[in-house]
Formats: sequence, structure tokens, C-alpha cells
Amino acid sequence: MTGMLNRKLTVGVIFGSRSVEHDVSIVTAQQVMRALDPAKYEVIPLYITRAGTWLTSPALTDIKTFQIEKIEELIGVRETLISPMPSQHGMITPPIAGYLARNALKRLDVVFPTVHGSHGEDGTLQGLFELADIPYVGCGVLASALANDKALTKAVLSAHGIPTVEGITVRRAEWQTGRAAVLERLEGLGYPLFVKPNTLGSSIGISRPADAKAAAAALDVAFGLDRAVVVEKALEGALEINCALLGNAQVRASLLEQPISFEEFLTYEEKYMRGGAAKGMKGAERKIPAPLPQALTEQIRELAVRAFQAIDGRGTARIDFLLKDGQPFVNEINTLPGSLAFYLWQAEGMTPAQVVDELIRLALEAYKEKARTLYDYKSGLVAYAAAGGLKGMKGSKGSKKF
Repeated sequence: MTGMLNRKLTVGVIFGSRSVEHDVSIVTAQQVMRALDPAKYEVIPLYITRAGTWLTSPALTDIKTFQIEKIEELIGVRETLISPMPSQHGMITPPIAGYLARNALKRLDVVFPTVHGSHGEDGTLQGLFELADIPYVGCGVLASALANDKALTKAVLSAHGIPTVEGITVRRAEWQTGRAAVLERLEGLGYPLFVKPNTLGSSIGISRPADAKAAAAALDVAFGLDRAVVVEKALEGALEINCALLGNAQVRASLLEQPISFEEFLTYEEKYMRGGAAKGMKGAERKIPAPLPQALTEQIRELAVRAFQAIDGRGTARIDFLLKDGQPFVNEINTLPGSLAFYLWQAEGMTPAQVVDELIRLALEAYKEKARTLYDYKSGLVAYAAAGGLKGMKGSKGSKKF
């Protein structure tokens, strides 16, 4: 595509945002920007602060910048935003120009979101890109929103015959008004349990209570982070097995990995801070390929592809499994995995530069497919209503039906 345009592609890399995974997003974005070949791409960093302010500056390509408390006060850092208007197809800097001031429009060829969790991985940013009619990397609105909701993901995967861990969903209002009833339901699952905020990732807010008292404390913490909580039966002795995916209509599954945990489950610190935070998920300890029989390996890879297709995924994802007595269960679908699972594709012989190239190619391919869909349809309904008044509209007494 770059050769066809005979120029560099302008890539907006979006990261940060109002999410408890804000810091993870910063690390992922730095890895992506480092992987984007400057001979092919003009990289535009777009950082969303914890308060939701959009900023841009070349200084945001340096991770050391984020050690400064008030980044927006740095010289050269400017407020910006992506316009939802397709005619602008890019970012406006600054979004509001004062008296005698001017703002500038910067066209974006493709957007590379690296926001984990809320206000980014959950379909909200993807909705903006759809309105703006800008190609973007990764899953669309539906797949992003669906995979971000653990309870709905379970429902969809179960409908497709894909095994998930037994569990229940508890809403905040339900917990506030009937704690005893909720704890009684948990007894039916049997301890120990896993308590997980419904829409969070990176192991944030997850705990493993062994009794009702610990479960109550765990739910109190989880409901401070989300309005819904998924409680699952802990699979004692289960192995965690992960598989990354690349593709749109045709999906490629990576080698499998077995993360090594020194706790009861893989914590935030183990995922991102063992071996150096700058390495992101690469710093965690793992076995690649996972030491599993070939038949089981292929079964898990096939399940990963099926799960991705069940949510209408595209671009990339990482599917996390729990393996108990030879039976794999889908634990979670990450449509924007930490470090974009670079380490898994490197085990396949792909460099990070090749991974981001492929993700951008897939984004442009998905955009081309979208362009085949008709969005403008003139029905004559407005003229009909204008001529006869609103009395003739559907629902009015004596109206004609269309």
C-alpha cells in the first residue's frame, strides 16, 4: 500500500486514556512506535491523559516524557482531537482556536489504537474511527465491545459450543442490596473462586478468595472498579495457555505459550514488571512453544480461531485459555493484547516491524471491504412527510404504512 501511494503513510498512534490500564497502554504505544519503520511511516503520537485530554507532540515518542507530572505544560505539547467528520479525515490541532489563533488539520491514513481496557479497547474509540471514516488497526466496534465484557463473551462463546469456565455475573446494585443472597449463590460454585471486574484486563482487581469472608472483601474491591463482576470456579492445578491471532477473513494462529506464574495466578506485576517494565509482556517468564502434545496444541489453536470468529474479530487478538485435565477452556479474549503479543510472533520468525506492517495492511484491507457497503439511501420519505404533514407517518391514527 505504501508503494501504491508513493509516500509514507501517516499513522496516528493513540494511547493512555481514562483507564486503569493507562500505564500498560503507554508501554505498548512506545513499543509500537519503535517498531514502525520511519522509512514507511510518519508516526503521530496522540496521548490521552488520565483526565481525557488529547495531546500531541514528538516528545510523546519518548517514554521518559511520562515521568513528568504535567505533560500538557511541556513546550511543544499541544491539545488535539480526531474529528468525527469524514471530510476532515484526521486530527485538528488545537481543537479550539482562540481569537486571532489558527488550528491545523492533519490527515491520518490509518489509526493505530493502543489503549487497553476502558475508553479504548471497549469499542468507544473504534466508534469514533467509524464516524470519521478512518482506517484503524484491530477489531471493530462490536468485537471490541463484546470481548471487553467477560459475561457477554461467555454467553456468545457458549452459544457457539466453545467451552468456558463455569461462573456467574453479579451486578453492583445486586451486591449492595443483597450481599447474603449473592454469597449464597457463590457457595453453589464452591471455593476457591476467582473474582474479576467484568470489563478490566491486565489482572487488575482480580482476586482468588478461599471462603465467603474473603469473597465479600474481593467483591467490595472489584465493585470499586466495575459495575459488574464475574465470579468463576477456580480450576485447581489448571495451566494458562495463550494463543495470538492475526487476520481478517483468513486467520493465522501463533505458537502457544505457557506463562509461568509464581503466585496463585498471573498478577499485573508478573505480566509487566518482571524483567523490566519497558519490555511489557516480553518481560514475563513463559515457555514457547507450550510443552503440550501436538493434537492438543492444534485443538487449542483451532478453538482460538473459532472464538475470534465468533465475536466477529479482525486484525489481532490474544486468546487466553485454562487447561485442566486435557480440556481447554477459553478464559479471556484480548482484542488489544499487551505488547501486541510481539513475543509470540517473534517465536514464529516475525519481527515487531513485520507485525505492525501486517496489522496496518489488515486495517487497510478491512477499510476497503467497508467501502463496498452502501450508507447513503434516499427514500423520498422526507418529501412525503413534508407534503402530507406528520399525520401520515407510521403510528399516527389512520396512517398509511410503508
